[in-house]
Amino acid sequence: MAERRKASRPRKTAARKSGRTTKAKKSSPKRWSQRVTEESDALDLKRGVFKQTSAKKIAASLKRSAEHSARRKSGAYRSALSMLTFYINRAGKTLPKTQRARLERAKAELKHQFGRE
Repeated sequence: MAERRKASRPRKTAARKSGRTTKAKKSSPKRWSQRVTEESDALDLKRGVFKQTSAKKIAASLKRSAEHSARRKSGAYRSALSMLTFYINRAGKTLPKTQRARLERAKAELKHQFGRE
């Protein structure tokens, strides 16, 4: 009996070029969340508002900024609360527990200052 040899297929090589050209993907800005707070129609915030030591001061500053901002599209309460929530969410796990608790208290204080209890 004669042995049969398997017909081998030509190997695909890495050197083979495709007809398509790929462009390098444009990298996103390093701090897109910073760009959102600076350029979006969110609010004109006072610098360092989220670093303040008191929840009442944070809420008062957000309220003042929301009421005086010409960049917001929705109501003052909604804009202030959304910026506070945005900051908490973007900080994620890197936000210290004490500061997170302070910001959560600022949410309740903001609600109180706008009379939405």
